[in-house]
Amino acid sequence: MEPKPSFLGPQYASVFEDAAVVASYHTRPPYPEEVFSLLAERPGPVLDLGCGTGIVARRLVGLAERVDALDVSAAMIEEGRRLPNGDHPGLRWILGRAEEAPLDPPYALVTAAASLHWMEWAVVLPRLHAALRPDGLLVIVVDDQLPTPWRDTLGPALARYSTNQEYRLGFDLIDALVERGLLDLHRRRRTRPVPFRQPLDAYVESFHARSGFSRERMAPAAIVEFDETVRSIVRPYGDPVELQIVATVAWGRPRARSQR
Repeated sequence: MEPKPSFLGPQYASVFEDAAVVASYHTRPPYPEEVFSLLAERPGPVLDLGCGTGIVARRLVGLAERVDALDVSAAMIEEGRRLPNGDHPGLRWILGRAEEAPLDPPYALVTAAASLHWMEWAVVLPRLHAALRPDGLLVIVVDDQLPTPWRDTLGPALARYSTNQEYRLGFDLIDALVERGLLDLHRRRRTRPVPFRQPLDAYVESFHARSGFSRERMAPAAIVEFDETVRSIVRPYGDPVELQIVATVAWGRPRARSQR
C-alpha cells in the first residue's frame, strides 16, 4: 500500500498539542451549520475522532445517545471541557491516540472533522471497522472556503513562512483512503456556501491555529513578519474579513483491512 504523504507525518500532527495552537483555535472559521444537521441524521452512540476542543462533539451531545470525544492533545481536551457543553453528562472525553486508545463500541457513527489525515490510516481504519455497528458509518468532514480575492497573493506568503515545507496543495483525503483500499465510499456532499465575517486580526490569528504556523515553532521575527504580511495583503479588501465557508461531508464504511 502506498505510504501516507510525508507532510502529514507525526512531526506535523504534534503541532496540535502546542498550547499556542490551542489558544488560537477559537479563531478558525466554523463549520457550516448544515454539517451538524447532516451528522444528526444518524441516531446512536458517536465517536468523535481527533475531537480537538469538541467543536463537533459538544454540538452532537444533545442529539446523540452519547458521544465519546477522543484526542491525543491534553491541552485541547482541557480547553474543550471549559467550553459550552464541555461538561455535559452525555459527553466522555478520552485522551489518547486513535490507534490505541480504549474505546467503548459499538458506535453508530464515527465522525472525523479535519483530523483523520494526521492518523495512521492502515491502523485506524480497520480499528474503526471493528468499533462500528454492522450498519455504522464513518463520516469525514473537510472544512474549506470559496476562493477569496486575495488567495493568489496570499498563497506564496503562506508557503514561504510555513514550518511544514513538505506541504502540497490539492491533496484529497477521501480519495487517498479509497485508493488505498481502506474505505468503501457511500456518498460525498459539499455543503452550501455560508458567509462568515471576522475581524482582520482574528483572521490573521487563525493561521496560527494550523499545522504550519504554530507560534511555538516559528521564530519570533518570522511571526511578526508573517502577521504583517497577511494583514497587508488582506486589509485592502476590508475589515472585518468576509469569507464564504463550505465543507465536504463524506459517508463510508472502513474496511477490516486494505484491499490494495
